[in-house]
Amino acid sequence: MSNDIDTFVNEHIQNYLNDLKETIDKLPVEKMEKLFSLLMDAYNNRNQIFVMGNGGSGATASHFMVDINKYTCYELDKKFRMICLNDNGPSISAYANDVCYEDVFMEQLKNFLKPGDLVIGISSSGNSENVLRAIDYANEIGAKTVGLVGFDGGKLKYVSRYSIVVPVYDMQKIEDLHLVISHITIQGLYKVLNKKLRWKNEQNLPCETRLHKI
Repeated sequence: MSNDIDTFVNEHIQNYLNDLKETIDKLPVEKMEKLFSLLMDAYNNRNQIFVMGNGGSGATASHFMVDINKYTCYELDKKFRMICLNDNGPSISAYANDVCYEDVFMEQLKNFLKPGDLVIGISSSGNSENVLRAIDYANEIGAKTVGLVGFDGGKLKYVSRYSIVVPVYDMQKIEDLHLVISHITIQGLYKVLNKKLRWKNEQNLPCETRLHKI
């Protein structure tokens, strides 16, 4: 690369990281604690948890579900009951083709959702219509709802009963920190739920490492 490109890349990396650091310092810790509490309540009360998103937010939703279901309670008899609504491609395409894409998450909730369950909608803009409709439906039947959003929070900030806003106007940094929030949450859940388990001896990897080889 030329010197000009080298300089640009270096400045870009430094600026990106500095913006992330500044935004991390502004994350609403109390609202992150509320998400932790809602997830623990769902675990203790055997409620179902549903999560959803589109595009990058859908990938975060799927990742969050995997970490909750596998990582937090792998060695425990009692498990989380979490479903990612954007993981079932045939169901999504069926509703999108026969009904409308705006209803792909809400229609799935109609099959499973019960009062007291927890529904988490992830939308960087806060304005994804299919997420908004699902959260509206969840509110109507008495479920608990959380919006994980960015920018100014969009509509989802107000539609969901609880919300966590990543306060930055940059889509990629919002998605970065949504994943950070999910990882902070699942590590905390793991530590609380597994506090009575002994760590493996020095010849073996501890559970936290052993469960994340991939």
